[in-house]
Amino acid sequence: MTNGGRRVAFEVDGERIDAPVAPGQVLRTLLRESGVHAVKKGCDAGDCGACSVLVDDEPVHSCIYPAHRLDGRRVTTAAGLGTPEHPHPVQQAFVDAAGFQCGFCTAGMVVTASTFTEADRDDLPRLLKGNICRCTGYRSVRDAICGVGNTVTPDAGEAAGRSVKAPAGARVVTGREEYTLDVRSPTTLLHVAVLGSPHPHARILSIDTAAALAMPGVHAVLTHRDSPATLFSTGRHENREDDPDDGLVLDPVLRFRGQRVAAVVAESVRQAQLALDAIDVEYEPLPAVFDPEEARRPGAPLLHGEKSGEVSRIAFPERNTVAAMHGETGDVEAALAAADATVEGTWTTQRVSHGSLETHATRGWLDDDGRLVLRTSSQVPFLVRDEIAHVFGLDQEDVRVFTKRVGGGFGGKQELLTEDLVTLAVLTTGHAVQYEFSREDEFTIAPTRHPMRVRVRLGATADGTLTALHVDQLMDTGAYGNHGVGVMYHSVHESVAVYRCAAKRVDAESVYTNNLPSGAFRGYGLGQVIFAIESAMDELAIRLGIDPFELRRRNVVVPGDPMVVTDPDEETDLIWGSYGLDQCLDLVEEALADPDPEPAPEGPTWSTGTGMALAMIATMPPRGHFADTTVELRADGGYDIGVGTAEFGNGTTTVHAQLVATALGTTPDRVSIRQSDTDVARYDSGAFGSAGVVVAGKALWAAAQKLRAAMIDRALGIAGGAAEVVDGGPAPEVVTGGVVVTRASSSDGGADGAATGASATRLVTVDELLADGPLVADGSHDGTPRSVAFNVHAFRVAVDRATGEVRMLRSIQAADAGTVLNPEQLRGQVEGGTAQAIGTALYEEMILDGEGRVLTSALRNYRLPKFSDVPVTEVLFAETHDELGPLGAKSMSEAPYNPVAPALANAIRDALGVRPHELPMSRDRLWRLARSTPERP
Repeated sequence: MTNGGRRVAFEVDGERIDAPVAPGQVLRTLLRESGVHAVKKGCDAGDCGACSVLVDDEPVHSCIYPAHRLDGRRVTTAAGLGTPEHPHPVQQAFVDAAGFQCGFCTAGMVVTASTFTEADRDDLPRLLKGNICRCTGYRSVRDAICGVGNTVTPDAGEAAGRSVKAPAGARVVTGREEYTLDVRSPTTLLHVAVLGSPHPHARILSIDTAAALAMPGVHAVLTHRDSPATLFSTGRHENREDDPDDGLVLDPVLRFRGQRVAAVVAESVRQAQLALDAIDVEYEPLPAVFDPEEARRPGAPLLHGEKSGEVSRIAFPERNTVAAMHGETGDVEAALAAADATVEGTWTTQRVSHGSLETHATRGWLDDDGRLVLRTSSQVPFLVRDEIAHVFGLDQEDVRVFTKRVGGGFGGKQELLTEDLVTLAVLTTGHAVQYEFSREDEFTIAPTRHPMRVRVRLGATADGTLTALHVDQLMDTGAYGNHGVGVMYHSVHESVAVYRCAAKRVDAESVYTNNLPSGAFRGYGLGQVIFAIESAMDELAIRLGIDPFELRRRNVVVPGDPMVVTDPDEETDLIWGSYGLDQCLDLVEEALADPDPEPAPEGPTWSTGTGMALAMIATMPPRGHFADTTVELRADGGYDIGVGTAEFGNGTTTVHAQLVATALGTTPDRVSIRQSDTDVARYDSGAFGSAGVVVAGKALWAAAQKLRAAMIDRALGIAGGAAEVVDGGPAPEVVTGGVVVTRASSSDGGADGAATGASATRLVTVDELLADGPLVADGSHDGTPRSVAFNVHAFRVAVDRATGEVRMLRSIQAADAGTVLNPEQLRGQVEGGTAQAIGTALYEEMILDGEGRVLTSALRNYRLPKFSDVPVTEVLFAETHDELGPLGAKSMSEAPYNPVAPALANAIRDALGVRPHELPMSRDRLWRLARSTPERP
């Protein structure tokens, strides 16, 4: 009996468990407390399915299944279905189909799918309504369940360009792959609970923690009095000065509802939460502002007015403006006045949650040498290490930060949201400490996509030549400026530079409000501005009577053109590494001419329409992105990779193994990867800006090439002649790895074996190669110069004017990704980005009440796209070879998101005859829009 509960005895994956159950406890928490980590925490509300298990062979969401019902029952998790060596057929099918990306949902997905019969394959939208995947777009999940294999096992040296299986696939599908908190707790693990501000803007006048400190299990109560005085930003970049220093670990001034007031560190989450109620706080409420337009006006309440703009790097603290850009080339007003056709409109985009199924979490402790260790869910472990050292006055050598597999990121984990508080708690108590966001926290205090208001004005000649382009952008960065500078500048860069135009003007501002902070999100601001520009371009095509594909062809930049925003003389490291936009336009236009796979719905209220849009994006982040890597020959003939990049569904780990295997003439299974750990890998800026392949991948390719040369050089010293690295195969009786040396006979007249005549070969073994010491090579890349990639998307839709329902009859995207290193994985990235963008376009919206309260704090009220919401997208690849990327590859993680919403909006405009200007294009908005125009025949 525990706290009034009772004990239950049940079986989990063939093992008997006899455990105490607390009142109200659910199966998920009981399983994880018992060390069963194949069960994940995604929502704790029965909404996402990441925790799905079988109870007596029936699938259930363990996060809402009462633990007291378990007595005598049999529970099966993904780990009980099969092992990596002997997987369940469904698990093997998910590996073969590449039916996952980050994989956090996969353990629950395979458990649910294991109960399906062949007859169920036609009913998957209904049967999978309780399982959400944020990454894949669901096509590969369907393939897995239907037995469609999408991957291959390559021959030695032929991995690049093949759909190779993910190295962690067998562990992911069987629930064995570790995520951040998938590790047994040390005996004295403490937990953090946070008291959030009830006010959108307030000053703490007094705070009494004595009663909370006296409560059972409480070890510490942390307030602003315990916080380091160093200002910093939660947003992380290679150059920490890219983001304003405007926040503290705990701040006496509170700028949004839910901001940390105090943190309790206790022996259990429940004890910590109970102690929060005993903290007595006196607040001075301050005036607040929630609209960025009002926030930048004279007399508005100031959020960071006391800070030095120069020291904290805030453009205009006196008017709440984090960053501003106002520039012009040519004369826009004159060009508009002289144009044969003009278009003007204002588009608005909403606040969107990242929806990563693994919430933000960190576990920290002091190791035997007294060093701080943080195991965290982060895209940027090295940047976290550096900033933690900076804020807390520690030497970098005294901080270790590492990630295991991360359950989704999309930019949301390019932040420092839990690591700082865990550090403070560890240094204060000396104990191991864990802080894990709830799903509600992810909606109410984690940064979101920046909401924007974008006004676009276009002018053109009668033949469709652009003569004027003006973008006026205003974005709500929320209470803090993390990523508020970078997102603003990026949002109006490639979106504007993709078009040739003699007169361009940009007016852009990023403004503080007392809403929750915004941050980094896939596309990094481009998606919002491209929605507006591509909608305006479509309207211009209609005004001029020009096909929308043709209008783009007449105005897009081509090799040799400068990529201009507002300064033709701006120094830039963007170059034409390759160009595939023309192919993308052709591929999509040709595919769109084919018959639709599904007929349009019939009835007098349905209208159909077609729309397209394009996007350009730089292949790396600006101002430097660094990766230092190593590749080493092992004694067994395999290879060890050291790379700092984190894996969170971006697929870089798979491609890194492919690149090294190709360079060294082996297979990916013979390549082991040590990654995302500041103690075991060299420096890496992190997995953001789509840099994992084109920066870290290029550095690994260089390291592998150097190692190959070093192996050959050493072999030549042993045996002489011409040499080639070979793979001996995995069989134990065969020498695994080595170098074949070809030695020509004396009649050949040469020592390199190139001349005709008899020759002999000799295998120089790994033992011989390593006799003179280790063989290891390094490679690095600094992220410059940068190339550009392109995406074109098109939809055919049917819209019901009576209800506002949208049915996507056709979804097509062409991508200019350079050399495609893993076709199936890249297809999945495009599909996943498209699905996420469809969510933005039609369903997802974080609703605030106008006073800073988030009203959508649960997944069921937020509407992440489910299996039934996402069409199968036809993915087409341009044939290009980029001179900057490894083997000619370009990045393609963020890019697929950007053209989707405008393409869908343009198709809806074609169907209804009236243009949407607001996202999401929800049913109610489209219904009202349809009623605003006469019914079309």
